[in-house]
Amino acid sequence: MTISKHFNPADTEDKWYSHWMGKNYFHSEPDDREPFTILIPPPNVTGVLHMGHMLNNTIQDVLIRRARNQGKNACWVPGTDHASIATEAKVVKWLREEKGLKKGELGREEFLKHAWEWTDKYGGIILNQLKKLGASADWDRTVFTMDESRSRHVVKAFVDLYKKDKLYRGLRMIHWDPEALTVLSNEEVIYTHEKGALYHLKYKVEGSDEYVVVATTRPETIMADTGVAVNPDDPRYQHLKGKKLIVPIAGKPVPVIFDQYVDMEFGSGALKVTPAHDPNDYEIGLTHGLEVVEMFTPQAVVNKNGGPLEGLDRFEARKKIIKLLQSAELLDRTEDHDHKVGRSERTNSVVEPRLSEQWYVDIKQIVQPAIDSL
Repeated sequence: MTISKHFNPADTEDKWYSHWMGKNYFHSEPDDREPFTILIPPPNVTGVLHMGHMLNNTIQDVLIRRARNQGKNACWVPGTDHASIATEAKVVKWLREEKGLKKGELGREEFLKHAWEWTDKYGGIILNQLKKLGASADWDRTVFTMDESRSRHVVKAFVDLYKKDKLYRGLRMIHWDPEALTVLSNEEVIYTHEKGALYHLKYKVEGSDEYVVVATTRPETIMADTGVAVNPDDPRYQHLKGKKLIVPIAGKPVPVIFDQYVDMEFGSGALKVTPAHDPNDYEIGLTHGLEVVEMFTPQAVVNKNGGPLEGLDRFEARKKIIKLLQSAELLDRTEDHDHKVGRSERTNSVVEPRLSEQWYVDIKQIVQPAIDSL
C-alpha cells in the first residue's frame, strides 16, 4: 500500500469515524464501572457551529476520551435546544415560501406539526457538524429539548420552583417584537443609528393662552400621555408647579411633574410622559403615580384608546397625527434627528416597548445559600 505524500483529512477522518460508529465505540450502558457523564449544553436546532461551540465541544470530547482511557464508564449525551423564537421564524418562513401557508391560518396543534416536520428535515445540521469534527458522543442517546420526556422535566422543575416560592410574576416593561409576537431579551435587540425626526408639539397650559413646547420622536403615542415632566432645576418651568397641560388632539389635561431624569438641554427641556410605551416614562410614572394608558395591540396597531388613530399601524398613526397637529396648528416645528432604533434580531421589526406580566426567578433567594457559605 502506497502512502500518500499529502494528508487528506476527508479520506482519513470519514474512514475512521465510520469505523468507530460501526463498532459502536461511543455507546454506554450502566455497569459496575465508575460513571463519568457529560450532558452537552444543547446548541440551537436552527443553528450551525461557531468557534465557541467548537472550543466547548472539543474540551468535552477530550474529557470524555480521557475518562474512557481511565477505565470509567464514560457517556457523552448529545442533543439540541428548541430555540423557540429562532425556530418559529424559520418555520414561518418555510411555510410561507415552500407551502404557501401563513402562521395565522393554522391553529396551535397544526403549527406544531409543521414545526416538528421542519425540525426533522432541517434540524440536524449542527449534530452532523459535530460528527464531522469527530465528536465521540453516544449518538443513540441524542435528545431534543421538546422531546416528551424533556418537556415533562421542564414543567416539573418550573412547578417545583414555584412551590418553593422561588418564582413570581411581575409587570415589567419588556422588548416586544410585534411581528413575531414575542418577548425579546436585551441581547436579541440590535440597536442602529437611524435618521428620524424630532417633533416639537404645543401643549396648552390649562386655563391660559400659554403653550409649552414638548419635543418627541414618537408623536403617535400622545393619546396615551398621562403627564409632562420637566427638570426641577429648570427656571423656565417653575411657574407651572401645580398646573396642568392639555394634550394636543387628545384634549385631556395632564399634570406637570418635576423629575431629575429630564435633560434640560434636550429639545425644549419638557418631556411627554407615556408610561405604557417607554421604559423611562414607566419609571417616572411609577415615581409620580401617573395613570398607565396602553394604546397599542400586540401587533402594534392602535386600539380604542388611540381615539382618531384607532385601527392604524403605529407608523401610519404617526403620519396621521402629524397631519392632525398641523391642521390644529399644534405642531411648532420638525427637525432632523439621528437616534438609536432597536430592531428585533429575529425579524428586523422595530421593537416596541410593552408592559407585560412575566415570570421571574428570585435570584436573591437562590444565591443566598452560596453567600452564607463564604
